[in-house]
Amino acid sequence: MSAVRQVRAVTAVGLMSLPQRIGTSLVVVVGVATVVAVLVSALAVARGFTKAATKTGSADRAIVLAGDTEASSGISRSAAATIMDAPGVAQTATGQPIGSAEVLEFIPLTDQHTGLDAYATVRGVGPEAFSLRPNVRLVAGRMFKPGEHELIVGHAVEERLGGLAIGSSVTLPNGAWKIVGIFASDGDSHESEIMTDGASLMNAYRHNEFNSVTVKLDAPRDFGRFNAALTSNPTLSVKAQREDAYYAAMSRPVAQLLELIAYGIGGIMAFGAVFGALNTMYSAVSARRSEIATLRAIGFAGTPVVVSVVVEALVLGLAGALLGSLVAWSLLNGATISTMTGVTPSQITFGLEVGPGSVLVGVLFALAISAIGGIAAAGRAARISVAAAMRVV
Repeated sequence: MSAVRQVRAVTAVGLMSLPQRIGTSLVVVVGVATVVAVLVSALAVARGFTKAATKTGSADRAIVLAGDTEASSGISRSAAATIMDAPGVAQTATGQPIGSAEVLEFIPLTDQHTGLDAYATVRGVGPEAFSLRPNVRLVAGRMFKPGEHELIVGHAVEERLGGLAIGSSVTLPNGAWKIVGIFASDGDSHESEIMTDGASLMNAYRHNEFNSVTVKLDAPRDFGRFNAALTSNPTLSVKAQREDAYYAAMSRPVAQLLELIAYGIGGIMAFGAVFGALNTMYSAVSARRSEIATLRAIGFAGTPVVVSVVVEALVLGLAGALLGSLVAWSLLNGATISTMTGVTPSQITFGLEVGPGSVLVGVLFALAISAIGGIAAAGRAARISVAAAMRVV
């Protein structure tokens, strides 16, 4: 019998005997499933955050700051006007630049679900803000009126904190501001904010500077022309960035931390699961000792036996990976959570997505765990003395 046929035959015999060893087999499956479920869940958090942050930016928009972050930046009214009049900025049909000089404030609120203190971002925007960001759309109520103490609330922050329904109010330094609408923005980070008229918000806080200016470019290729105009203007001390690059850079530290936590927890659990797989596969080899000796005695080589043990371990690991991924998907896919941005005291609420990439990582972890246990046990199987095993028979 050829070596390939021997491998197939011995592997088939081993797999068919799994139901007789269901208890020990489940140890590997459940152990691996636990590791994969935790790992995939943690990766879903990291990648959900990254997706929400990067969706906020667009290649055809540029953000201009006078600092490293939007929260620490300060741009005068005259500088904001100069920025929006720069070459490369798109215009409306009436010749108005499509841009928004914006101001940020972080207000304390109470999470109605937990009773704990929380912070929310209030973004004061310019009159062309919604031409600039067409994905921001009202889903309930109406738009705020410029000059009035009115707010619209992002769907995500309203869902996260509660108590921000249309008709309720939020207290700012100059009194109560009424919530008149709820908006959505395709799950990006703006959906975790509260928006209002920028001039009214600046008056409430007695500020004279904007935090940022965001403009729509005629085309993504016009960023160079726009940036050159700002850099060469001696009255400006600002830095322009492509908006998608800015939000990607701002989200990277938090995303990397979340991924580090995911792989750290997964690695620690995987270390324990390896020993579980190792013990289980040793038990499997012991249970098949007589069977292996018989196969060796009738002419089967040691290699097919080794391969059959490794394949059995991989099959059990794959079953555990699929089970763990299914558990993570059923519990988390489509769920929403919140995390600190790492730059401001506010939080971003985002959806979790158990996607193919996270599942693939989980499967690779599972196969690695199983392979380590299987290879070690296979070495033991290859060293079984035929004569000694046959005496046990």
